[in-house]
Amino acid sequence: MTTTFYDHWRDVPEGTWRWPNFSPAEIACRGTGKLLINEPALDKLQALRDRLGKPLVVRSAYRSPEHNRAVGGATRSKHMDGAAFDIAMSNQDPVVFEAAARTVGFLGFGFYPRSGFIHVDLGPSRQWGDRFPVRATAFAEELPPAREVLAQSRTIKGGGAAGVATLGAAGVEVAQSVLADTQAAVLPLVPYLDTLRWVFIAVALGGVAVTIYARLDDWKRGQR
Repeated sequence: MTTTFYDHWRDVPEGTWRWPNFSPAEIACRGTGKLLINEPALDKLQALRDRLGKPLVVRSAYRSPEHNRAVGGATRSKHMDGAAFDIAMSNQDPVVFEAAARTVGFLGFGFYPRSGFIHVDLGPSRQWGDRFPVRATAFAEELPPAREVLAQSRTIKGGGAAGVATLGAAGVEVAQSVLADTQAAVLPLVPYLDTLRWVFIAVALGGVAVTIYARLDDWKRGQR
C-alpha cells in the first residue's frame, strides 16, 4: 500500500497532488489538519467521482488517531489508514452511489440515513446500518441555471431601446440647433422636432423601465 504522511495538508508539495476533483484539505483530518495520503483509496475515490459525473461531498476522510478517539470512531477504523470516506448523499441517489462504489472496488459500506451519508472503505467486504429509503422519483438531471435566450432577452431589448432612443433624442436636439440658424423656410419644422425629441425621451425611459423590471423579475426567480 502506497501511503505518504504529512503533519499538515498545507505541507503537500505543489504539483504532487494528482486527484483533480479533490483537495488535500478535503481529505485531511478535520480535527488536526494532518494528512495520510492512501493512493489506492484516493484512486478509487476519483474513479467513483468520474463514474458518477457529479461532485462528491466528503464529510470525513483521514482521521488522526487522536481525532478518531475524540469523535468516537471504531478503534480499528479504516479512516486512520486513509482508506475510508464518508460521503454525503445530499446530491446523490444512494442506490446509484452504492452500485457505482462497488463497481470501482470499494468493499466496506456503512449506511447512515439519519445523518445523510454513506461510509465506503477498501475492506474487508462487509456492511452495516439500514440502507436509505428508496426515493419515489430519481434525482432530476442537473442543469445549469436558466438563462434567457439572447435574442429574446428582455434585458437586452430594454437596454437597446433605451440606448437607441437616447441617441435619437440627442440627434434631434442637435438638428433643432442647426435648423434654428437656417433660413426661415425651415423654421416651422422646429416645433415638430421638439415633439419628436420628447417621443425619443419617452421611449428611452420606457426601455430603462423594461430593463429594471426584467432584472428584478430574474432576481426573484433566481436566474441571475
